[in-house]
Amino acid sequence: MPDAIELLKTRRSVKPREMTEPGPSAAELETILTIGARVPDHGKLAPWRFIVFEGEARQRAGDVIAEVFARKNPQASPAEIDVERRRLADAPLVIGVVSLTRPHPKVPAWEQELSAGASAMNMVTAATALGYGACWLTGWFAFDRDVLDGFGLKADEKFAGLIYVGTPGARPGDDRPRPALSDVVTRF
Repeated sequence: MPDAIELLKTRRSVKPREMTEPGPSAAELETILTIGARVPDHGKLAPWRFIVFEGEARQRAGDVIAEVFARKNPQASPAEIDVERRRLADAPLVIGVVSLTRPHPKVPAWEQELSAGASAMNMVTAATALGYGACWLTGWFAFDRDVLDGFGLKADEKFAGLIYVGTPGARPGDDRPRPALSDVVTRF
């Protein structure tokens, strides 16, 4: 395993279309999910849950996305609908991070949503540490209530993101520019 600090300093996203098989083994997936659940969680509310899309489940999820897209876009071409159907098909594994907030006298909804975000980032980092490419994305369908219903999310749940995981298929290109610390750090 890579050194933790070096991993954090050099981690970068891999686009799902640049991922190939294999995806994580069952044991590696359990490790990724365990690390996803090990985040700051004030009040011990577990304000997140995970939906695993692998194998044929990615196609079934794509069918939900395509059906909603076609219904809401009657002018869409078959090719456009097919693009929507393949939304979860590029990476061998996709993990939906579902955010759910509960009223709490000491833990505001904002803090609960941040916990879901921390969970998503932990899974990206865990997958990277295991040697996989990973990417945290959303898309129109991650915010569409009909798609969320089709995926089994409750009315008070939403996606914090979708974590795509697979074997990097190609050597990544140049890293994107990162902000200079002098531009983002102040001292009080």
